[in-house]
Amino acid sequence: MSAVTKASGALKSVDYEVFGRVQGKRYDLQYTEEEARKLGVVGWVKNTSQGTVTGQVQGPEDKVNAMKSWLSKVGSPSSRIDRTNFSNEKEIPKLDFTGFSTRY
Repeated sequence: MSAVTKASGALKSVDYEVFGRVQGKRYDLQYTEEEARKLGVVGWVKNTSQGTVTGQVQGPEDKVNAMKSWLSKVGSPSSRIDRTNFSNEKEIPKLDFTGFSTRY
């Protein structure tokens, strides 16, 4: 990971919450997992009781930024994203997760 980290810059962590028509069938969260794995970021995603999707993403800054863009503009095929809030964005010394998972 250190070679990847050095090549991609600092490691970042960011929390997110996606608003809109973003829940439905359970597989909707699988699209987020697949995109995260494709981009090479780690963290988690889950549905909330308020009808939003929330989670955390960690990885090299450029890859975290790519995931933020996907969460804001693309999402799963059946979703309609009204807005995405990002919070607690910070540089981190190491990753807290080894992969990307769905939480229930």
